[in-house]
Amino acid sequence: MSTPSSTLARWVGDVGTFTRERWQRGPAVFTPQNVVAPFGLDELDAAFDGGLLRTPYLEMVRSDKVVVPPAAYTAPRVVHGATYDGFADRAKVLSLLRDGATLLLRRVDQWHPATGELVARLSGELDRRVEAFFFVTPLGGQGLAVHRDDADVFVLQVAGRKTWYVHDAPAGPDWAPGELADDEHSPRLLRGVLAPGDVLYVPRGFAHRAVGAAGLSAHLSLTVRDISLRDLRSALERLVTEGLDVPALPLGETAIADACEALLAHYRARLGAVSAQDVRAAARAQQALPLTGTAVHAAPETLVEAARTWETAPAETRVGLGSVGRTWRKLRDAANAER
Repeated sequence: MSTPSSTLARWVGDVGTFTRERWQRGPAVFTPQNVVAPFGLDELDAAFDGGLLRTPYLEMVRSDKVVVPPAAYTAPRVVHGATYDGFADRAKVLSLLRDGATLLLRRVDQWHPATGELVARLSGELDRRVEAFFFVTPLGGQGLAVHRDDADVFVLQVAGRKTWYVHDAPAGPDWAPGELADDEHSPRLLRGVLAPGDVLYVPRGFAHRAVGAAGLSAHLSLTVRDISLRDLRSALERLVTEGLDVPALPLGETAIADACEALLAHYRARLGAVSAQDVRAAARAQQALPLTGTAVHAAPETLVEAARTWETAPAETRVGLGSVGRTWRKLRDAANAER
């Protein structure tokens, strides 16, 4: 699953033991040395100070079925004469925290570079897609009721203390993620209080909840997505359609009938060559990629890099008013020549 020097090894110790005894089998709390999450309350304050944090990246939630409307923790902005809603309001957020609500930041990996780097490393080690969420909960607060996640979860406690309750796995494969009001009655496998630096692992589907135990509790949740039936079906479709040479828009009944025969013949031939392992590997490879579809470790060109070479780059690679004007003149001259 990973190497001894991997991120996972720093969290759980011996990766082989973790894989055999805990991975998708049971919850566990670890107390590693010198593990610091890339995102904490300082970084949260910096996000507020930056002024661009807004919905849907932040949400305030409660476990008591009370819906917190976005207007209660955001404020509008006027930009170029137009009003835009949903910008984070720190004073409102703090007021709701003092009233028992929990702050949830979604997909921190998409807008915080250091968290994105951690997610990319872990995704590469586990060969699965990883996403990052950040929770801030007051003493006695509980953001979510007992629920199941469609993901394995690693929790990195960064501030305060939080009590976690983890219950049993689903009884069978036909389960759904979300709240389970009566799941408190299922066997409880773990009750633990996390302090800063502690790491909790919750297997996919195991019911759990968390309650603020001391101070303003904050933790970073790294959710590890695994293969679903939808992923397998999508992978199978990609495999059996490789090399397909059938007209996209057959004209007339004869052409449509021919397309059906060609499609069936292609599928039969491809299915005979595709194994279950091929389908699983294809689903795993696609599932490990970010939702943007780009490679996990691909680094886009920065503006600083572009500016450094902008004046020395070949003229045809630069885009500006001059090139637009030249293109327009070529099109105009070509049109005039045809008259």
